This record gives sequence, C-alpha cells and structure tokens, in this order.
Amino acid sequence: MKHLFIGAALGALLALPAAAQTRRSVFGWQLWPEAQAEVALPGNDYLLFSLRGQNLTDNNGLPNSSRVLGFDERRLAVGYEHFWNEHWSIGATAAYVSAYKTYTLVPEVLLRHRSPIGPLTFGQRLSLEREIPGATGVSGRTNARLRVDLEKIVSLGRLAIRPRLSYEALAHVRLLRADTDAKERTIDYTSLRGEVGVRLTNWLDATPWVARQTGYSFGQDQFDIDGNVTIPAGRANAVSPVVGLEVRFTFLNGQDAASRQQLPTQH
Repeated sequence: MKHLFIGAALGALLALPAAAQTRRSVFGWQLWPEAQAEVALPGNDYLLFSLRGQNLTDNNGLPNSSRVLGFDERRLAVGYEHFWNEHWSIGATAAYVSAYKTYTLVPEVLLRHRSPIGPLTFGQRLSLEREIPGATGVSGRTNARLRVDLEKIVSLGRLAIRPRLSYEALAHVRLLRADTDAKERTIDYTSLRGEVGVRLTNWLDATPWVARQTGYSFGQDQFDIDGNVTIPAGRANAVSPVVGLEVRFTFLNGQDAASRQQLPTQH
C-alpha cells in the first residue's frame, strides 16, 4: 500500500516519446504568484483558500483588454482535506479559472499518501478532475493527475526550510472514443518542480519555486504560401519554464502549531 502509485508514475514516464521523434517548442517564462489562506480544523484537517495569477511574459507589451493587473489567467480555489491518519488523507477542491474573457470550473477529488524514506518524506497525490467550460457548446473533459515528491524539513532556530522536488503527470480520461475524436497523446502534461519553502512564523510561509512544464499534443501540417507542407503533422511538445511564489497565511483557531501535521507546500 505504501507505494500504491509508483507503478503508475513509472508508466507515465515510460509513455513519454523520444525527443528525436518529436517537434519541440520552447516558450518564454511564466510568472505564477499565489496567495493562500489555511484554516486549521480539528484532527489536522483544514480548509485552504487560494488566489493565483498567471503572467505569460511572451505577451507582455501586447495590447490585451482581457488582462487583469497584467495577468493572462486567474485561478480562485477552495479546498478541504481530511486526514485518516498520519499517512493517508482524502480531499476535494473547487476552482474557478478565468482567462481571455472565458472561464472554466474545475472540481477535483484527491487521495494523498505520505511516508518517511530515511531522512526524507515521500509523497504521492492521485486526483480526478472535471473541466467544465463556461462557453456555450464547448464540451468538458475529465483528467487524472498523479504527483510524486520528496521533501525534507530543516529547522534553523525560529525558521524552518523545506527543500522539495516534485513530478506531476496529467492524462485525459476517456471511457469511449469515437473515430472522429482528435488524436491524443498518452500523457497530456507534465511538470518537474523544485522549491525551497520557508516557514517564517507559525502562521506565515513563503515558497519560491521553479518548474519545467511540458504540454504534449499532435501538431497539424504546416504549409507555405504555395500550399506545400513545410512541417508535417506529428508529435509536438510545448515547453514552458515557470517561476512562482506562494505565500500562505495559517489561521490556527487556537490549535498548537507544533503538534499539527504541516500541510505540503504544493497542495
């Protein structure tokens, strides 16, 4: 049970295509600042509220009336998590994502497992989410996400730092597939993220992080002005480097911070 999700993670890694067979595009940096508020509940349970902005630096300097405070996308979310014991928890989130004058609702259910491996903590998070677009006539989709991570908490007097490395993969879940459906890759998205969380006080944490995010798709034929194929259809990888900062405020509601199981920095 301890390593329930590891086989799926290895399968996701093996499903990625060889670079020599793939068209690869690298985009500019993305900036993801996020403010979070954690409300402590009995038994290590919690409510988490978060607000994130996403800035695509490739779009900076371009006129875009749909931007708000320089952000191309905004995400407002609320989540709840219940701990069965020190290793297992289950939870749910609901997010409202707004971008380019459109919006999407994303409800999600998750199962999390954390256990020690020597001096480190190994985490696994498996979730199922549903994208519900706000545009009329646009169908939603269901995704499965798997994340694995390693972290360590190091106490430095009043401060504590949490170096952490995580890998996440997302796949579109489709029970029935029609011949007319668009061709898809096995894995749609991956993210490799490194961070150093800093616990400044019992109620304030700051986590700067960097990530390499990749979207996997099938590109269409590209033509020149004479109608000749210049780039044939095939596998396409879109790579985006990301830098982010998460700031979390914790409302303890009279509980002892030292005895609580600290929430993972990346929910």
